[in-house]
Amino acid sequence: MPRPVHFEVHATDPERAITFYATVFEWSFERWGDNPYWLISTGDGPGIDGGLVPRQGPAPSDNAPVNAFPVTLDVADLDSTTRRVEQAGGGVVVPRSPIPGVGWLAYCKDTEGNIFGLMETDAAAG
Repeated sequence: MPRPVHFEVHATDPERAITFYATVFEWSFERWGDNPYWLISTGDGPGIDGGLVPRQGPAPSDNAPVNAFPVTLDVADLDSTTRRVEQAGGGVVVPRSPIPGVGWLAYCKDTEGNIFGLMETDAAAG
């Protein structure tokens, strides 16, 4: 069965995006040789690592519906994480909503306009 093994963040301003993700999620970035590409380490344990690359074309438009293949990150405290997203220059595009029996989900955007999900596990959500 095919499984996700890598993800990419496309950024108009790679340094700004690196600052955002390092601030909010404490991810680390390492430039891959002389290429305009940064390897992303998301930490130890289950999960995947990714890359960051300069965007080829215009940024996603504001107020557009979620239209992507977003990565959803497991977080311990959804409210605290969405506050960190906003403090780091991102925003919440779909507010906290329950997924009954699973947890709480919100969609956010980074400083580059990319959409990602945040999930706080909570079997009592509903």
